[in-house]
Amino acid sequence: MRSIYRLNLRLRPSILVLFGMLTIPLFFGLIWLTYASNDQIARNHAGQLLERFRVVAIDNVEDEFAPVRSLIRAAAEVGNEYPDFYRDHRALKYFASMLLHSDKIVSVYAGLEDGSFRQARRIDPKVEILGELPPKEARYAYRLIEAAAVPPILDRYIFLDTDQRTLGTTGKPTDYDPRQRRWYRNAKATEGTLITDPDVFATLGLIGFTVTSSFRDDRGVLGVVAADFTLDGLSQYLAEHKVSPGSISYLLDHQGRVLAASDRSRSYSNVGGNVELVHVASLNSKLAAVAFGARPREHQELYSFNHKGKEYVASLSSLPPNFGKQWQLFVVTPLDDFAGAFRLNNNRLLLIGLIAISLEILIIYFLASIISRPLESLALKVGEIQQLSGRSLPPVQSPVREVAVLSRAIDTLDTALKSFSSFVPVGLVKQLLQSEQKLELGGHSRFLTIFFSDLEAFSTLSEEIPSQELLLRVSSYLELVTKAVNGEAGTIDKFVGDGVMAFWGAPALLEDHAWRACVAAMRVQRGMEVLNESWQRQGLKPLNMRVGVHCDAVLVGNIGSKERMSYTVMGDGVNVTSRLEAINKEYGTRICISHSVYKEAGDRLCVRPIDEVVVKGRRSRIPIYELLGVEGSDEDLRPSEDNVQLAALTRTAYEALMREDFATAADGYRTVLQQFAGDPVAQFHLDRLAAVRLDPARARGSVGRP
Repeated sequence: MRSIYRLNLRLRPSILVLFGMLTIPLFFGLIWLTYASNDQIARNHAGQLLERFRVVAIDNVEDEFAPVRSLIRAAAEVGNEYPDFYRDHRALKYFASMLLHSDKIVSVYAGLEDGSFRQARRIDPKVEILGELPPKEARYAYRLIEAAAVPPILDRYIFLDTDQRTLGTTGKPTDYDPRQRRWYRNAKATEGTLITDPDVFATLGLIGFTVTSSFRDDRGVLGVVAADFTLDGLSQYLAEHKVSPGSISYLLDHQGRVLAASDRSRSYSNVGGNVELVHVASLNSKLAAVAFGARPREHQELYSFNHKGKEYVASLSSLPPNFGKQWQLFVVTPLDDFAGAFRLNNNRLLLIGLIAISLEILIIYFLASIISRPLESLALKVGEIQQLSGRSLPPVQSPVREVAVLSRAIDTLDTALKSFSSFVPVGLVKQLLQSEQKLELGGHSRFLTIFFSDLEAFSTLSEEIPSQELLLRVSSYLELVTKAVNGEAGTIDKFVGDGVMAFWGAPALLEDHAWRACVAAMRVQRGMEVLNESWQRQGLKPLNMRVGVHCDAVLVGNIGSKERMSYTVMGDGVNVTSRLEAINKEYGTRICISHSVYKEAGDRLCVRPIDEVVVKGRRSRIPIYELLGVEGSDEDLRPSEDNVQLAALTRTAYEALMREDFATAADGYRTVLQQFAGDPVAQFHLDRLAAVRLDPARARGSVGRP
């Protein structure tokens, strides 16, 4: 901070001396130059903001449809895997969950090749359905049409409140056939998801878009799933996101017809069930017509024009081809929205200069202070960003355009670095910032602690638990592991399905990396106990987790290619850690650590010896332990009295086993079972001792046991 103030103290006298040396003609020359440069800055800034808005708006329009596309694609995959899913009421709850994903989705439904139809939709209790008003509390409805060989076919509605509770039903004969609707025919003829042209939603009486996808088997199409959007949602987005207060924006189709408008003007109508769109040149806004007519004939996205003595900047750009629709984003903004503040400032400066030239030094000193104060705040913010402290400072406000732009740029840098550090270890990001080195391939050997976790019997669970439920529960588990690792200054290496790999000791050196890894493992175990209790209260099966922790010298660094690299560890120690995690299954344990971990942090760990195992690629045996608790951290991570007793009893029996005093070892493990019925480690050794009683040479070892 001291150096920052020194720099500012040099800035202010320099400004005073320079302006003191200027003559009055130079003063007026400066006024003119400032006016011209500010005008040019305003023009450039307008172009930059317009370009930025264009990119962001196109991305957001795509993002409006992307989640729905994903939902419909996933729904089609459900139909591919389970052809009968959409023939019963399971589909209705599934559609309801999709409907709640976004308030811009008005209905989700499926039509089958036999003419059946199921739908979950939003409703307005003031609008009649099948000739009568729904219950007042109704906000949603299920619609069912079952195919019948002989008419009449019944169109049934089940009305629901905001909590999805049934309020009532109604039904009437209908001739509605989903197979005759355009959304069904188009999806049937096309593989993958598609967005229909604007259409009238027959079930809602609204105009909008439909995202559809067919599902099929070897014999052909079985049906189509779809979700409906309204045009009003796009208009609302454009109205809420403007380049400047006076800007207008439109979403156009390939013919220049208006799909959505920022002024929310109704640019479409429903004529006999068909949508009629208004061309942008035919709108009530003359400005839009002039701007569209002034567009360059060559493919130039950004251009300027004059209308009624005012200068405007416009942009007409197409959405990317992979969006699937030849839509265009059309934006018009007055240059005065950007240059007006500059011109007002220049006029005030000229007036002050003419009236009070004698106060020039004082005014310049004041202006220098206006510049220096936000710069000091920005310098402080840059220091926080370099340290990646995670502390968010308030935005720096300044009437000076350049400082305001710099402030926004620094805020953008802050956001970008925080996002970058979500994918790259924070320590590595700090190292790159401090050293000013580029991210390059390469690594070095370092002794550190590696952590592997996995869910027990995950493949079996994936067959028994619905995919959406399993995804949410696995996400809770992964979030728990991530918080535990980050809380102990660890580095998440990767997620592999339900497995997590992490390590401690790189990129930042840690003296107690082994202990921190054990603390993280215990935190995850305690967290999983809490999660499982919650799930069991909900009638759900628990998820059991296994962890392996090992210390070793491994290669750590940026590995991959120049186009895509990963900060990871490689070496035999990684394989050993993975094997330790898997060994839990053989001994019925939850957290298995190697002797090297116990050696590094043993005085603060409560462990019990399990066995000596042989790992592929190594000749020597590795002593392994079960972690029961840790000292020096949270109170709930400390070992209980039972765990301390279990560790002591197991250690006594294990020492006898290592002396090949098999009778004493067997008695010791029986004592463990008497005190702790069903203990898997004691039972394992008793079974092995019983099997090899006459062959002592086979009584030791784990992986290669008989």
